[in-house]
Amino acid sequence: MTDVVIPKEIRPYDGRFGAGPSRVRAASLQSLLDGGISFVGTSHRQAPVKNVVRRVREGLSSFLDLPADYEIVLGNGGATAFWDIATFCLISEKSQHLVFGEFSSKFAQAAEQAPFLASPIVIESEMGTHPDARADSSVDAYALTQNETSTGVQMELHRPRHEDGTIASGLVLADATSAAGGIRFDPTETDVYYFAPQKSFGSDGGLWIAAMSPAAIDRTESIRKSRRFVPAILDLHIALENSRLDQTYNTPALVTLFLLAEQIDWFNAEGGLEWSASRSDRSAELLYGWAEQSSVATPFVAKPDERSHVIGTIDFDEGVDAAEVAKVLRQNGIVDTEPYRKLGRNQLRIAMFPGIEPAEISALTTCIDYVIERLD
Repeated sequence: MTDVVIPKEIRPYDGRFGAGPSRVRAASLQSLLDGGISFVGTSHRQAPVKNVVRRVREGLSSFLDLPADYEIVLGNGGATAFWDIATFCLISEKSQHLVFGEFSSKFAQAAEQAPFLASPIVIESEMGTHPDARADSSVDAYALTQNETSTGVQMELHRPRHEDGTIASGLVLADATSAAGGIRFDPTETDVYYFAPQKSFGSDGGLWIAAMSPAAIDRTESIRKSRRFVPAILDLHIALENSRLDQTYNTPALVTLFLLAEQIDWFNAEGGLEWSASRSDRSAELLYGWAEQSSVATPFVAKPDERSHVIGTIDFDEGVDAAEVAKVLRQNGIVDTEPYRKLGRNQLRIAMFPGIEPAEISALTTCIDYVIERLD
């Protein structure tokens, strides 16, 4: 490895830029040390843990500005588990899926493999772009992805509409794992807005969280009454019942819950989603502005309005070995800038979650330039 030493005075003070798990704030960890002794290692069905779950549910309802009749539901497993949960408990017969990267394809695969569902409609687009949903009377669930973590493409969430302007009747299920907390949205345009906490919410993984509309809750109840077999760990009705009691069906990762509650409280104290999304907006301006002015770097996503404000993907000319740049950065304590492994491009992937100060993005680009100038 090339021995390039980046001067400490130009390095970001925190070198973690991973797309997930993301950096966890030192203040949150300190709060855990200060107050976690009566929390960690205790029953998840008792007050200390239930109070934290209540903080999460109430804090998220406020942060996401949910309508009064939407509910926050949570359970164990992460977004991967939720794709299976949705396949069992939210799709009645047939779904439509927008596929434009590795993660948006996984839900489509789950629906395709389910023997009790009709083959889904899959609308794909080239990597670095996103397709649009199409209203279809044969579809009862539309699977959208607000931010494709593998490619750095974001899309606005809207209910599909027919040519005459009427809204499609199917549920809108929005995967927001890397978007929630860093990108604005209108919750009324979705029926299930689901995510895991290890991105913008600066926590560890192991949980899924879903903001559910009354229509989504009704769908869950309807499928339950149909007597479709659903494994208990994937049963959304059981998760809903437990969430209403401020607990999860199985013992959750308590540290994850605590860190999540701390991040939500911080966001709400600073100004809510508008504040946190504005932080990511500024970071995106700095990263993409640098790449557009660079002689060797280019934003991977061509359309500016489709470039993610939480996950930036930057391509490099053939004369620059991005993998070597990432290695040198890591050697200097700047970590997790490698591209998504299956995308196979000569690029860096950089998180811009609201827990990252925009000034640190500027410091990172300075360090990238410094390294490139010194690599042969």
